[in-house]
Amino acid sequence: MTDKNPDPDNHKEPGGAKMPFTQHLKELRRRLIFCFIGIGLGFGVCYYFSQEIFRVLMIPLKEALPEGEKLIYTSLPGAFIVYLKVGFWGGVILASPVIFHQLWGFVAPGLYQNEKRYVVPFVFFSTALFLLGGFFGYFLAFPVGFKFLVSFSDEYVRALPSINEYFSFALMLLFGFGLVFELPLILVFLGKVGLVNARMLSRGRKWAVLIIFIVAGVLTPGPDVLSQALMAGPLLLFYELSIILVRLMVRPKQPAPEMDKEADAATS
Repeated sequence: MTDKNPDPDNHKEPGGAKMPFTQHLKELRRRLIFCFIGIGLGFGVCYYFSQEIFRVLMIPLKEALPEGEKLIYTSLPGAFIVYLKVGFWGGVILASPVIFHQLWGFVAPGLYQNEKRYVVPFVFFSTALFLLGGFFGYFLAFPVGFKFLVSFSDEYVRALPSINEYFSFALMLLFGFGLVFELPLILVFLGKVGLVNARMLSRGRKWAVLIIFIVAGVLTPGPDVLSQALMAGPLLLFYELSIILVRLMVRPKQPAPEMDKEADAATS
C-alpha cells in the first residue's frame, strides 16, 4: 500500500485515455509561447534601459581598471549588438518567474496530487535563488575576479576589454552563479519525489565534489582558477546544505503495517 494517490486526470484526456504524444507537444508549445511572450515584454523594457543596465553591469570592471580607462568596441555595430543582448537577457531575467511557472506547469501533470502543492514555493524559491546567485556573482565574485585579472597589466601590457567580450564574460558568470544557487532547491525537489535521499547524497559526496569542480570549470570561461574557485565554493556549501535540508524535509517511507500486509496477502 502507499500513501500517495495519483491524480486520475493526470496525462489523460476527458475520455480517460492517456494523453498522446502529440498532445504533449501541443502543451509544450503552449508553455513555450507564454515564455516567449514574457521574454518579449521583458526585452522591450530592458532594451529601453539597456545603456543604463550596461553601465551598472560595468561598475565592477570599471572600479578594477586604472583611472580613466574605458571599454572599447572594435566594430561599428558592436555597441548596438551588445545593447540588443542586454535587452534580451534582461528580458529573460525579468520573465524568469513566468519561465519557472510554465516549467512547473509542464511537469506537474506527471506528479502526484500532494506534490502539486509545491508549485508556489517552487516558483518563488527558484526565482529568488537564481537572483541571489546573480547578486552573489555581481557583488562578491566580480570585484575579486576582475581585480585579479586586471592586475596583470603593467608598463608593457595594457588591458583593453571590449564591451562585447566583457558582456559575454559577465553574462556567463551571472547565469552560472544563478544556476549554482538552484542546487538546494533541485535536490530537495528530487528528494520530495523520492529520487534521492540524504543517505544517498552523503555516500555520493566524493563524486559530487568531482562533478562540482568540472561544472565550475565549464561554467567559468577561460582558465581563470579564481573564478572557478568562487563558483565551486558555493556549490560545495550548497551540496552540504542540501543534504541537511533533504534529511529534515523528506521523511523516509515507512513500511506498511503488518495488518495491512496480511490484508493485502488475503486479498491477493
